[in-house]
Amino acid sequence: MKKGLIMEGGAMRGMFTAGVIDVMMEHEIVYDGAIGVSAGAVFGCNYKSGQPGRVIRYNVAYCKNPHYAGLRTLVKTGDIFGEQFCYHDVPDRLDPFDYEAYRKNPMEFHIAATDVQTGAAVYRRVDACDKEGLQWLRASASMPLVSNIIKIGDYELLDGGIADAVPVEYFAGIGYDRNVAVLTRPADYRKQRYQAMPLVQARLRRYPKMVEAMAGRHERYNAQIEGIAAQERAGTLFVIRPPKAIDVSPVERRREKLLAAYRMGRMEMERRLPALLEYLQ
Repeated sequence: MKKGLIMEGGAMRGMFTAGVIDVMMEHEIVYDGAIGVSAGAVFGCNYKSGQPGRVIRYNVAYCKNPHYAGLRTLVKTGDIFGEQFCYHDVPDRLDPFDYEAYRKNPMEFHIAATDVQTGAAVYRRVDACDKEGLQWLRASASMPLVSNIIKIGDYELLDGGIADAVPVEYFAGIGYDRNVAVLTRPADYRKQRYQAMPLVQARLRRYPKMVEAMAGRHERYNAQIEGIAAQERAGTLFVIRPPKAIDVSPVERRREKLLAAYRMGRMEMERRLPALLEYLQ
């Protein structure tokens, strides 16, 4: 049996996921592998480095810093989340990421990104958060319209949630057969067609497959959620999701909102902990 952890994205809705995984780490729950998409990747990597509390700590500390996220960094750099601050200043100096613990932990960590040339998902196992590894994490979390396209080798990449928001099927396909999915939307949520498609068509006109992928994103996502619900009913997938909509904006600057989302994740995981332990055993 290979136990896998699958973490959906959702920008600052990822504070819910941070609360969930902190409780898991505090109870020393071990997975053979994990896969994160977008915020699920850049926050979820702290599971492999064994650093509970780090995600909420640095987000609360720096959410108002203009170098972290916001219109200023978008105008200056093309990225709404500042690359230098988020991927260098914070993990290297301000709230150090344990690169060595990440590298030594045998748990596999995978990410999903979207290839803008094909509109298809690209999956990558990230064994070390070196220069290239960090680029893969950043690519997974680079939201369209407010992020630059990330180039890694022959790939041109954006947010993994476009092509595969909750890669349950992918993880099962590579051998993980006892999986836990952490979602950031409540059970009744269904995605609507992206309202900014005219902007997408203008901004990504060189990438027609990507435009097509974004136009059909809501249909793929809703089908995934239906499939996940069916697996949950059958007992073949354990799902943790927020009991209600998470009240945060994608670039949330209010500390109390971030803390509320994080506490919701903790409370839901603590409530579901006995059932999770039974499922994993």
